[in-house]
Amino acid sequence: MRVGPTNSLCDIAGLRVGNAQDPALKSGTTVVVGDAPFVASVAVMGGAPGTRETDLLAPDKTVAEVDALVLSGGSAFGLDACSGVMDGLRRDGRGFRVGDAQIPLVPGAILFDLLNGGNKDWTENPYRALGLAAYDAAGTNFDIGSIGAGTGALTAMLKGGLGTASLMLPDGSTVAALVAANPVGAVTTPGDRHFYAAPFEMGEEFGGLGPDTASGLGLNLESRKMSALAPRANTTIAIVATDATLTKAQCHRVATAAHDGIARACVPAHTPNDGDLVFALTTGAKPAADVVLTGHAAALCLSRAIARAIYAATPADGDLMPCWSTANAGT
Repeated sequence: MRVGPTNSLCDIAGLRVGNAQDPALKSGTTVVVGDAPFVASVAVMGGAPGTRETDLLAPDKTVAEVDALVLSGGSAFGLDACSGVMDGLRRDGRGFRVGDAQIPLVPGAILFDLLNGGNKDWTENPYRALGLAAYDAAGTNFDIGSIGAGTGALTAMLKGGLGTASLMLPDGSTVAALVAANPVGAVTTPGDRHFYAAPFEMGEEFGGLGPDTASGLGLNLESRKMSALAPRANTTIAIVATDATLTKAQCHRVATAAHDGIARACVPAHTPNDGDLVFALTTGAKPAADVVLTGHAAALCLSRAIARAIYAATPADGDLMPCWSTANAGT
């Protein structure tokens, strides 16, 4: 396996990613839209998820394909970003046809960033407009770090963010991940320098520092975040994708396997106060996949994407916690 040309979700042809954010709000939205509808499913392992239209993605449900997937900040308010994406899709004549009606199908998931120091004193929910702006911005090149759904994300010890990573498999298919990382847990080992995901790094995509040589990691669960915020202010939400043909049931299995990527990159993971969720989608452009290898690659990509999100985060006025770059300045 090797890294794709852009090391991003857009290494899968036919997928576009859009971001929109409000710096004063310290929050934002990310959308993944395809050139055509795609097969998708979802797996939830966190204890506090926030979702919209995810029941559609169960393998036994009738609808086979959806038009877009949304990751958003804003807790329950952020679910309205899906409405903005629906507005854009409807404007563009896309959606599931039922007689003369055309209904865009846009499942989404949110993370909690309402206590991160941003101005949340709005009179009208801002997330519908952010959703439409993210949809309109969707393209094959996008930034990572403090952007989109990762704008206001925080880990236990550092700022979180939006990350992505890809792998090209020996069978010619591509697997990639996109994540908004805002976990209860830490993404770096004590000292804030080494990433838990270091064994899976490709090249120097998040600094090339290698694994921490200390032993007994994970025993100390120090958290700046838990000291500063409410205990439920968390969640890692992600999308993994492939161009290899999968059924809806196989997408569900890949989404489940990809959760291992969260557990390898965040300590602890899947807690009662996280809403950890992974969507899996396929464009179906390539022949049927080896589901075992696809799920394994998805977990690897997700671990790397989480570390890249934190590595790329940038400081902003009013931040409650440092970025990886500022915490490690001069080292």
